[in-house]
Amino acid sequence: MEALLVSTGVVALAEIGDKTQLLAFILAARFKKPVPIILGILAATLVNHGLAGALGAWITHSVNPGILRWVLGLSFIGMAIWTLIPDKIEDEETTIASRFGVFGATLITFFLAEMGDKTQIATIAMAAHYGTPLLVIAGTTLGMLIADVPAVFIGDKLAAKIPMKLVHSIAAAIFAVLGAATLLGAGTQFGL
Repeated sequence: MEALLVSTGVVALAEIGDKTQLLAFILAARFKKPVPIILGILAATLVNHGLAGALGAWITHSVNPGILRWVLGLSFIGMAIWTLIPDKIEDEETTIASRFGVFGATLITFFLAEMGDKTQIATIAMAAHYGTPLLVIAGTTLGMLIADVPAVFIGDKLAAKIPMKLVHSIAAAIFAVLGAATLLGAGTQFGL
């Protein structure tokens, strides 16, 4: 249950102000059709984070536990630093919409925007750390929806009122604690 709760909370916080949340704002403002946008976010996240969770599970079984502990610990600390760097959305990620409809555009743009993004990397690291990729995938997907669904409904009105620096600082602190705990041996009962 810890894997589900931590992955939900970390991704929900890390996603605030992330480029995919900005993408949700843009798509909502452009199309004003929340249901296909939300379904596209859900489908893209399940596929993207499913692949990330599978990679995390493979890493858990393929990498020496001593090396894995250092890689994961340093990855979490790297995520803490990365979380403090604001994201920007690229225009080409939103131009796909005119060809594939609202659901298709959301699915494609969210999937592509998540490739190599901090929440995808965090999913890999947490799946490897906890050894329960399905719970991590469920948590990271839920965290993504917690952050992005309000963005679809509220749009730019909410974005101006959220203290982004504070939210990013909290998410970075959580990643840093996970990194330090991993480096200090937390999770050794899981073979890490």
